Amino acid sequence: MLSKRAQAIKPSATLAIDTKAKELKAQGIDVVGFGAGEPDFDTPDNIKQAAIDAINKGFTKYMPVDGIPDLKDAIIEKFKRDNGLEYARNEIIVSVGAKHALFNIALAMINPGDEVIIPTPYWVSYPEMFGVAGAKSVFVKTKEKDNFALKPEAVEKAITKKTKILLINSPGNPSGAVYPRQILEEIAEVVKKHNMFVVTDDIYEKLIYDGEEFFTIAQAKDMKSRTLVVHGVSKTYAMTGWRIGFTAGPKEIISGMKNIQSQSTSNPTSIAMKASVEALRGPQDSVTKMVGEFDKRRKFIVEGLNKINGISCITPKGAFYAFPNISELYGKKFKGKVIKNSFDFADFLLEQAKVAVVPGAPFGAKDNMRLSYATSLETIKKGLERIEQAVAMLE
Repeated sequence: MLSKRAQAIKPSATLAIDTKAKELKAQGIDVVGFGAGEPDFDTPDNIKQAAIDAINKGFTKYMPVDGIPDLKDAIIEKFKRDNGLEYARNEIIVSVGAKHALFNIALAMINPGDEVIIPTPYWVSYPEMFGVAGAKSVFVKTKEKDNFALKPEAVEKAITKKTKILLINSPGNPSGAVYPRQILEEIAEVVKKHNMFVVTDDIYEKLIYDGEEFFTIAQAKDMKSRTLVVHGVSKTYAMTGWRIGFTAGPKEIISGMKNIQSQSTSNPTSIAMKASVEALRGPQDSVTKMVGEFDKRRKFIVEGLNKINGISCITPKGAFYAFPNISELYGKKFKGKVIKNSFDFADFLLEQAKVAVVPGAPFGAKDNMRLSYATSLETIKKGLERIEQAVAMLE
C-alpha cells in the first residue's frame, strides 16, 4: 500500500522519545523530559500582540507563496545587521518552518544519486529529508576533542564526482558545537575548489555562549553565491508552533523552492508572518534574557553530568543541548540486562528513573545521549539526581 519512499523514512527519534514521555505523563507518571528541542519560554507579548492585531485587521487571506514583502524586508535587514550579508527580495523565501525550508532545498537541488556530505553528529532529519529527494548521505565523523567541529581535510576526503552539497549546522544540534571562523573559511576554500554548494542551518545563531563569535560560511570570501542560509524564528523567539522559517540564497535556487512550495503548502500562515516581522524588528531584550537563562542551565547540567560516574560531557558553546558520552557504562548490568548501547541506556533511564533522554545513535553518535536543557533548573536538578541514582544501581 505504501510507496517505497514512505517506507524508507525513519520516524524522528526525538519526537518518538517526547511522545513516549508525554504518554507516561498522561498516565500520571512523573517523568522528567530532556527530549524536546523547544524553548520552555513563552512567545514575547509584543510578538503575540502583532498576531492579534493582524487578526483584528483581517490579515487572514491568501498571501504571496514565498512570503509577504514586509517580512522579506525584515529578514533582509536581519542578515545585513547581524551578518553583513546583503540580499534582494528574490533571494529570500519564507517557509513553514526551517524544516520545511530544508525539505524544499532538497527537492529543488537534488537529483537521484547526488551526494550530500553530513558531519556527524547530525540532526536526525537531515539524511531523511535529503534521502526523500534521492540523495546519498555521506557521513563525516567529527570528534569530541575538536568540540565536534568539522575539519576541512575531512570534507576534502569525502568528496566524489557526485558530491553536490555540504551541510553545516552551527551552533549544532545535538552537540552544541560552534564552528570557529577560521575553520569555516578553510572549509569554504575546499567547497570552492570542488564547485559545491553549502546548506548551512543557522537556526540556533542567537543561542551562543562564552563570548563565542557567530560566523556563517556565507560570510566567507566568494561564498554567498554558493550558500543557502536556513534560519527561522522558532528557537530565538520561542515561536516553535508558529512555523516560520526562511532561506537566503541564489535567486535561481530560491525560485525553484518557490515553485515547489507553490504546489505543496503555498504561503506560510499570514498571521504568523506578521508576528515574525515584529519578532525581527521589535525589541530584542527577551532574547538576551532567554540566552542568559539557558547559559545558567548549560553550566548546571554539564557540571552535574560530569559528577556522575561513567558519564563525561564537554561544554557546548551554543544551542540548548548537552551531549554526554556514556561509553564507560557499556557492559554494566541491571537485573541481568546488559547496557550495550545508547538505546539500552535510554530505555533503562526511562524505565527505572523515569527520565527521558534521546539516544545518540540516531544522531550518528552511538556513544552519546542528548539532553535538552530547554527546561527549568528545578527540572534539570531533579533529572540529574534521578540519573545519578539510576547509574549507581548498575553493576
